[in-house]
Amino acid sequence: MAFVTANWNPLGEAFYRKVELYDMSWKLKEGLRECLITAAPYGGPIALLKGYQRRSPSTRPQLEIYSSSGVPMASFPWKSGLVKQLGWTVSDDLLCVQEDGTVLVYDLLGGYKKHFSMGNEVSQSQVMETKIFHSPYGTGVAILTGALRFTLATNIDDIKLKRLPEVPGLEGAPTCWAVLTQDRQSKVLVANGSHLFILDNTSCTSVTPPGLSPQASSILHMCVSFSYKYLALLTDSGHVWMGTSNLKEKISEVDTNIRTPPKQMAWCRRPKSQQSSVVIMWDRLLLVVGECKEMIQYPLDSDSVLVPEMDGVRIINETHHELLQEVPGACEEIFKIASMAPGALLLEAHKEYEKESQKADEYLREIKEQNLLAEAVKQCVEAAGHEYEPETQKTLLRAASFGKCFLSNFPPELFISMCRDLRVLNAVRDYTVGMPLTHTQFKQMTIQVLIDRLVHRKLYPLAIEVCRFLKTPEYQGVSRVLKHWACYKVQQKEESDEVIAKTVNMRLADASGISYSEIATKAYESGRTELAIKLLEYEPRSGEQVPLLLKMKKSPLALSKAIESGDTDLVYTVVMYLKNELNRGDFFMMLRNQPVALSLYRQFCKHQELNTLMDLFNQDDDHQELGNYYVKASYKEPRLEARVALLQNSVDEFYKAKNEFAAKATEEEMRLLRFQRKLEEEKGEPLVGFSLHDTITALLSVGLHKRAEQLYKDFRVSDKRFWWLKLKALAEKGDWDWLEKFAKSKKSPIGYLPFVEVCIKHQNKNEARKYVSRVTPEQKVKAHLAVGDLQSATEAAIERRNESEIITVLSRCSATTDVILVERLNRAKATAAKK
Repeated sequence: MAFVTANWNPLGEAFYRKVELYDMSWKLKEGLRECLITAAPYGGPIALLKGYQRRSPSTRPQLEIYSSSGVPMASFPWKSGLVKQLGWTVSDDLLCVQEDGTVLVYDLLGGYKKHFSMGNEVSQSQVMETKIFHSPYGTGVAILTGALRFTLATNIDDIKLKRLPEVPGLEGAPTCWAVLTQDRQSKVLVANGSHLFILDNTSCTSVTPPGLSPQASSILHMCVSFSYKYLALLTDSGHVWMGTSNLKEKISEVDTNIRTPPKQMAWCRRPKSQQSSVVIMWDRLLLVVGECKEMIQYPLDSDSVLVPEMDGVRIINETHHELLQEVPGACEEIFKIASMAPGALLLEAHKEYEKESQKADEYLREIKEQNLLAEAVKQCVEAAGHEYEPETQKTLLRAASFGKCFLSNFPPELFISMCRDLRVLNAVRDYTVGMPLTHTQFKQMTIQVLIDRLVHRKLYPLAIEVCRFLKTPEYQGVSRVLKHWACYKVQQKEESDEVIAKTVNMRLADASGISYSEIATKAYESGRTELAIKLLEYEPRSGEQVPLLLKMKKSPLALSKAIESGDTDLVYTVVMYLKNELNRGDFFMMLRNQPVALSLYRQFCKHQELNTLMDLFNQDDDHQELGNYYVKASYKEPRLEARVALLQNSVDEFYKAKNEFAAKATEEEMRLLRFQRKLEEEKGEPLVGFSLHDTITALLSVGLHKRAEQLYKDFRVSDKRFWWLKLKALAEKGDWDWLEKFAKSKKSPIGYLPFVEVCIKHQNKNEARKYVSRVTPEQKVKAHLAVGDLQSATEAAIERRNESEIITVLSRCSATTDVILVERLNRAKATAAKK
């Protein structure tokens, strides 16, 4: 703890420190001098292209990818064109921009993903310079061509090339340029000597930084801050101008007294900090320039690379990896020499407590008297998050825990959350993982992105442990990681299909929300069809199994799975797919082996494809169904001769099916049709309106009740309509026994008053009385009046206390013969009127 401030350097009102992250484990024989190098932000991987300027086929460049600790992740010879620039996307994919404008995309393990072109103009005039940047829309690429024109793509996942206007007076390569992101629009800032121009989609605007030193005759270098809010310019007079990126406000200007062009510049500014500083690197010197005249100088022993971060700058050379940053406020307050901040006093109190010294009580009393104990605990917790050494973290957290003991209402969430965060950060900072995230970066990145990065590195056990430790919801955490692991596992060629399928099922058995069909799809795409089929056996949802089986041309299995699911829509989906994919004979043969599918397809054909239905019946020699088919077809035929011909076909098929009853019933229908034709001949004109209902009525009138009922079902005649037809037909025929059976067959959808009325219409009161008792209470009065039972009608009207019904019954009574009934009805009427 005594050496915490040993690497601190003051600059203005702030301190800066350089923290060693790793001793690099890579072994670079030639160092970084002959390499094209890029490192991803947020502690991301490092890509090196060794010998990138070589053009000899015998000595190809080597593309290598390392973790931030120098652990090799991928390596392969570069066999494509001359690379002008390397860069990383926001999702840790590597971009390789070639001289001809082609951009190749690789994952961080060296796997090729895709490529795209920056346009014909770039291809023809070649790439002179390029920059890879991050915009609100994603990762972008900006290119300066040999024709001195800029081409821009703001999002490589949705390529929309923008050719920017020409720069006035530009006869050679600009001295420097950078990409700005302002108001959700990407622009290019170009320096041509001492002149600055901003290029957007439609215009080129000359700009002048406010307060720029008049001694400058050329701008040598420029850099934009990590947030794109600030801009720094280095002139040939050695002055560094710092201001806002919109060039409207100047922050400061400092003379470095160095006039040679630097290798790199990068902003070093913490979020929400009031201090601005820029890091400038030459071959053997690193300079930190702030808002004051003072500067911090760091000598460099070897070639280095600067990697801008949101809260500092990483410095990578062939042996070390360091982080240069402004000392966070909480750390400065606690560790600054002679600090009397609450956190510093609490830390001293805890040290004295561990020594069993009475001074601990004195320090605590001093903090309490100022009522700052809660603030002291918060400072220690916050400072622990900004420290890189685990021992320093523990010391600060112990001090915070010690202070919490003297607070009765301090919320524990801050302390608990920091302990969890630091355990995760220390795990991913380990050199075997190589992700030197700061706490600020971790909070900006979010836990979901961290898990994604671990998954992309194939660090599945660590990703699962992080999910469990942070209690991430399973569908976002463990299940998601296991799905990625399974998709990676099925692509491995070393193990057999059986072994991989069992291993995957064993690991995923207790996980929820994982679709085996997605894993099987990945196996199929990797050329392992049998493994995909085995994995689908573990998929509980048939709706997920069937589409992939169809895609794999496993149609019989897909049909079987669809039938097993009991989902008719899914079966129809497979049947329709097979119908389009197979020839007619093979399709029918497959359906014959699956009775359920055949039955459903027949139902479909009944409503959509009647001709296909007939082909199915013919192929199966199903004479009974063929007979039914011809009967139904006859009802849709408007021409009488055609109807008779269809019915004759039906009779022939019924006799082949040995169904004499159906054959004779059909012959009876034919007789009716011939009767209709005879009527037409007698009238000399066709019978208009001899409809389906007329046919049903005719069938009922000749006693063909079953055929009439079948016809009503086949053509979906409404229940009410059919009951009316049958009721009228039976009454007209005088078949009262059949009418009674019909009434008792099931509950009437039209009620039973029509039965009473139709019997009265045909002058059969005795039959009508059979149905009065089944009439609903609302229709009792009408029913009793219909059969002439005034006594019962009176009782029903009085019981219901319905004035209109009472009046109706009174109108039917005689004043001389029904005196008693009239008196009762009048009393009931008076009572009903009062209510």
